[in-house]
Amino acid sequence: MYKLVALDMDGTLLNSQGKISEKTKQTIAAAREKGVVVVLASGRPLEGMTDALNELGMTSNDDYVLCYNGSLVQRVESQSVIRSQLLLGSDAKNIASLSHDFGVHVHGFSRRQGLITPENNHYTQHEATINGLDITEIDFAELDNNEEILKVMMIDEPELLSKAIAQLPAALYDQYTIVQSAPFFLEFMNKNSNKGAGVKALAEHLGIDASEVISMGDAGNDHHMLEYAGLGIAMGNATDDTKAIANYITDSNNDDGVATAIDKFILNA
Repeated sequence: MYKLVALDMDGTLLNSQGKISEKTKQTIAAAREKGVVVVLASGRPLEGMTDALNELGMTSNDDYVLCYNGSLVQRVESQSVIRSQLLLGSDAKNIASLSHDFGVHVHGFSRRQGLITPENNHYTQHEATINGLDITEIDFAELDNNEEILKVMMIDEPELLSKAIAQLPAALYDQYTIVQSAPFFLEFMNKNSNKGAGVKALAEHLGIDASEVISMGDAGNDHHMLEYAGLGIAMGNATDDTKAIANYITDSNNDDGVATAIDKFILNA
């Protein structure tokens, strides 16, 4: 029944040590042998997904990936783009100005310059480390208004970020897709970009109906794809609001929850 499985990475596919368990690898391989398309759908750039794709053997031109929370959907090998909905430099300036007003840090991903921030900080360094990226420090006011920006993030200690979220103008939610991927990450994308839109675009590209899609995730940036899929699965470690919208709750990321769900709904269906 199910032909496409979209997997979030952090908190879903990866355990608390940032690893994919052997059981999960074997179960994903078995699903792919049955002809099921498995795709990683992450807030990360492609550079931060390469190790996982290599481990899973998902590196051909018949394999796909959703980067930057679905802002970019592309083939893995050629990196040819299936769907792209981006922000502009003018958006980055707007969000950076608000971040300054709220007293929280900001960084973004430029198509041309990579990971950019006005001021290096602990959370930008964390982003750079997990994705294997260099950091470019740049005053966002100097960005060209038309520079292609994949996403912008407000980043800071959870209590500071929560205060900033409470101050966001309501109109901002009409202007951007805004999702919280971690207690310290608030992400801003093109209004037409989210993981659900990305999974939908890929499913349509492959001729697969939404009813034939499984999506698995653990956090706010996964909600759109859990709602789009015929079967939306929340991890046992997912946030309460993610569990509330899921059709099924599997085991945690430290207890092979992805493998449990694939085994139940695909291999033994």
